[in-house]
Amino acid sequence: MFQRLFDLPSRGKFLLLVVSDLLLLPIALWMSFSFRLGQLYVPSGREWWLIVAAPLVAIPIFVHLGLYRAVVRFMGNKVLWIIIEGTTLSVMLWGVVAFLFRVHGTPRSVIFIYWFTSIAVIWGSRLLAQWLFSNAPHVVGCKQRVVIFGAGGAGRELAAGLRHGMDLGPVAFVDDNPVLTGREIDGLKVYQRSDLEKLIDAQRIDEVLIAIPSASRSVRQRVIDWLEPYPVHVRVLPSLSELAQGKVRVEDLKEVEIEDLLGRDPVPPDEALLATCIRGKSVLVTGAGGSIGSELCRQIIILMPKRLVLLERNESALYQIEKELRTEIKASATSANMPFEGDKKEPEIIVLVGSVLHQNRVEMACKVFSVQTIYHAAAYKHVPMVELNPIEAVYNNIFGTYRVARAAIACSVENFVLISTDKAVRSTNVMGATKRFGELILQGLNAKYSLQSVASGVHRIPIPQTKFCMVRFGNVLNSSGSVIPLFREQIKNEGPITVTHKEIIRYFMTIPEAAQLVLQAGAMAKGGDVFVLDMGDPVRILNLAERMIRLAGLQVKDEQNPEGDIEIQFTGLRPGEKLYEELLIGDDVSLTDHPKIMRASEEMLPWNELMALLEEFEEACDNVDFKRVLELLQAGVKDYTPQGDCRDVVWKRTTSNR
Repeated sequence: MFQRLFDLPSRGKFLLLVVSDLLLLPIALWMSFSFRLGQLYVPSGREWWLIVAAPLVAIPIFVHLGLYRAVVRFMGNKVLWIIIEGTTLSVMLWGVVAFLFRVHGTPRSVIFIYWFTSIAVIWGSRLLAQWLFSNAPHVVGCKQRVVIFGAGGAGRELAAGLRHGMDLGPVAFVDDNPVLTGREIDGLKVYQRSDLEKLIDAQRIDEVLIAIPSASRSVRQRVIDWLEPYPVHVRVLPSLSELAQGKVRVEDLKEVEIEDLLGRDPVPPDEALLATCIRGKSVLVTGAGGSIGSELCRQIIILMPKRLVLLERNESALYQIEKELRTEIKASATSANMPFEGDKKEPEIIVLVGSVLHQNRVEMACKVFSVQTIYHAAAYKHVPMVELNPIEAVYNNIFGTYRVARAAIACSVENFVLISTDKAVRSTNVMGATKRFGELILQGLNAKYSLQSVASGVHRIPIPQTKFCMVRFGNVLNSSGSVIPLFREQIKNEGPITVTHKEIIRYFMTIPEAAQLVLQAGAMAKGGDVFVLDMGDPVRILNLAERMIRLAGLQVKDEQNPEGDIEIQFTGLRPGEKLYEELLIGDDVSLTDHPKIMRASEEMLPWNELMALLEEFEEACDNVDFKRVLELLQAGVKDYTPQGDCRDVVWKRTTSNR
């Protein structure tokens, strides 16, 4: 029967509600007379006209107010207000009709009783229909049975939203608050944590939804750790900052993110440091369409630069970030974040398709747009791919850095910040070695012009004002090539999950947090600084894969559990990959004004030696001499130890076919 009602066309449902009200309103009026007279009311004569007039007066008013357009399963307080408004008007009009007909024996108080009873029966009939539809066998049977962790406001709103949907059915709340334990909220009982295991078995729970958006990341991590052993799928509501634009919605539910597993609460940024190199200035970002470059652009535009210049050779990526930034400016133009009033003007966005290898192009951009700060994020970063294409890595990561730095000096750019990597430390791959050589170039430039600065008092040498620094950090979550989206896709496809080695570990940080720290580190630069970000504790990739499987409500398939759901396969380390990464070459490190940023002091090469190596690099790359490139990297980056034989095979094949 319920399925037939579900399948009725809109017109059929409209007629059904109208017929229902045609029957209920006379009953409500009859009840009003009976309550007033203290006995069962039996109308006679003209009094029958009063009974018939009740729905004839009310139905047109309800139609006009839109009562019958509301979907019963999804109705809310707005429908109640329409019922109250429509009933008030119809009862007043019915009273006028009663006195015009001069029906004797009609007490005035019946009008007030009728107003109350008609609201009760019409609203009550819809509540009953909503309950029946929500608990119909075909609806309940197809719903996933869920427990909501957190019986606060967010949890209650989530439960209300789930009841209206067809996919998830709330069964109970779990909450740590002892005051709530044992009580019922919106018809759902609140249990304590220790009851969850029995609840999962008794109620056949499929999923646990964490609805504590106000909790810190570390608190959510503890809850996730506690839920991990149970055979249920775990999802979370975003944090309060992510929900700031509206009420809690079922659509806001998301899979457990890696940042929730890490449990690291980011340190609030120092607003003064963030704005130092940006506010009111002209800023250039190279590699503006990449994972880090695009996030830098998003955060820079909020800090009110005078101008933001985006340099990117990937046309599609440049188009996407430009569109996003312009949308952000348009949406924020009237908000408190970016008030463009008085002398404050909307930041100008300049998009340039081009390569960092084109020094004249970069130099012209710096001059024309009066660039004061450069964030150099353009680089090749995918370790296995770069390992097989070392010459392009040298061009992009080494010569690209050198030429942008020379352009910055020529245009007296105030600040130059290089985005570096933990793979630059004791590198075993070409990517890390080329990034370390880029660091050496900036250190060498800073040292060269510092020495000239000492002599300038006598010889009056014009000294560039550019302050160079570099910022090292590890893996950023959900960047292109990140392992997290790969694992999630493999779980979705029912496995297997591929891990390179049982013991491999990595540092992780969110892209927004990394970008914020880069902006703050650049503001503390004195010249030649190597800044290292505090990445927290390293994560064992195998443990991460196992946790993601369990939090998806599945089991790891291995020798101990051959009946599990998803197998983990070990594929072996890729070319240039090592088991663990480091952030420091030596032990000479000092604190800065920011608790998450350290300053390292490391060895560097004399400028003359660097220039000689650059000349040899250029010759080797022009001659496509892979082996010579490798030798030069080892000569320049003292702690670079190459590994992997497959690279040699590719190089030999390439050179033999020239």
